Amino acid sequence: MSGHSKWATTKYRKGAQDKARAKLFAKIIRQVEVAAREGGGDMTANATLRTMFAKARDASVPIDTIERAIKRGTGELEGVRYEAIAYEGYAPAGVAVIVETLSDNRNRTGAEIRNLFSKNGGSMAEPGAVSWQFERKGVLALPRELDEDGVMEAATEAGAEDLTDDGDRWVVTCAPGDLAAVRSALEAASMVPESAELSMVPTSTVAVEDEGEAKRVLRLMEALDDHDDVQNVYANFDIAESVLAEFAG
Repeated sequence: MSGHSKWATTKYRKGAQDKARAKLFAKIIRQVEVAAREGGGDMTANATLRTMFAKARDASVPIDTIERAIKRGTGELEGVRYEAIAYEGYAPAGVAVIVETLSDNRNRTGAEIRNLFSKNGGSMAEPGAVSWQFERKGVLALPRELDEDGVMEAATEAGAEDLTDDGDRWVVTCAPGDLAAVRSALEAASMVPESAELSMVPTSTVAVEDEGEAKRVLRLMEALDDHDDVQNVYANFDIAESVLAEFAG
């Protein structure tokens, strides 16, 4: 899962440095709103909303802001209707990319995503062309200073499938339906995740060893991630830590 987890780390560092809190809030709130619209506003009965609520709180989104988003989703408050659209394509070096968006204008978003691929050395692909190279998983990131055996024990007892070392974080993966249970088990063991979300994890990775090519891949990732309608960007690259650190710098 190198491509996904390393890019997540890069985004995490850049987000902290750029203080792009307003944009992050807007994206998460849009996810909360759509989850409420599709599954109702009761978090006990809507697992997706429960996950999005936790994600919003992890990002320090105020409770009243989250509650207003839920009410817009359920129709109690007026709001824009967003549609979930996924795009697939290739970055430089043949890296597979999935872009998840929430849009109020399918034609505009599609044209803009296609343009970002084209301007940054990539290309769009037909639906299904690259998605087979990814699996939907629950992904939790925990501080590296936590004891590895303790994290492994608490997570696996709750259904986690794997624990990997991401350099400065432990990354736990599980089946999508087990995300809430694994998170709860870790928190009960006083090991609070830095993040816990549903993700697309690559089943294999593409090594991008040329530094110039690697930076081209990362520039495309960043351009896509910065688009207002884009919620998540997943890729199957494997890029050296030194290049990622310099790019995030």
